[in-house]
Amino acid sequence: MRIILLGEPGAGKGTYSSELVKKFCIPQISTGDMLRASVKAGTPLGRQAQEFMKKGELVPDSVVIELIRERIKEGDAAKGFILDGFPRTLPQAQSLDKMLLSMDISLSAVIKIEVGKAILLKRLTGRRVCKGCGATYNVDTMKPKKEGVCDKCGKELVQRPDDMPQTIENRLAVYQKDTAPLIEFYEKKGLLRPVQCEGEYKDVLGRLFAALEKVAKV
Repeated sequence: MRIILLGEPGAGKGTYSSELVKKFCIPQISTGDMLRASVKAGTPLGRQAQEFMKKGELVPDSVVIELIRERIKEGDAAKGFILDGFPRTLPQAQSLDKMLLSMDISLSAVIKIEVGKAILLKRLTGRRVCKGCGATYNVDTMKPKKEGVCDKCGKELVQRPDDMPQTIENRLAVYQKDTAPLIEFYEKKGLLRPVQCEGEYKDVLGRLFAALEKVAKV
């Protein structure tokens, strides 16, 4: 099962990705995590990426694509993978397409996580992140045992700058501009699977798994 997750900021991509990892026993591939790991390990691609990061520039798509190529060659990705956070733009999707074709790999599905704007805003403004271990909470739906303190390591919980109300509208606008064209791109390929992700968590998971079970039977 080779899956791409599409969804606006706050849609729950990370949460649902972790459920899919357990369900299908395939790895979640986060380009951000890969970049940090490659830089830390000092790999050739990591050194390339670090040069751009030092200058405050975006890492070129070509470098990210090569990181993904190397990652999906690893043993734990033999049965498939979940791409979370990539592609974000149409050129990235086209480059990914070419790379997978060169490896004789085809995508199984592109899951479009559908959540209303009001819920997205509530989730994002309510999100709190631990300064120590990075654990995520929400003041409405996933409260820590002690207000403002991480259950796992006891460090302070903070609101990230990009979760401030004044920046959220811009993040959502950027998503619509850059990422929305991917919907048409994957829809034309017959890969798009919209999943309504509002309501009870267990019901949402049921719909998510059902969408992918249909793919597995094709």
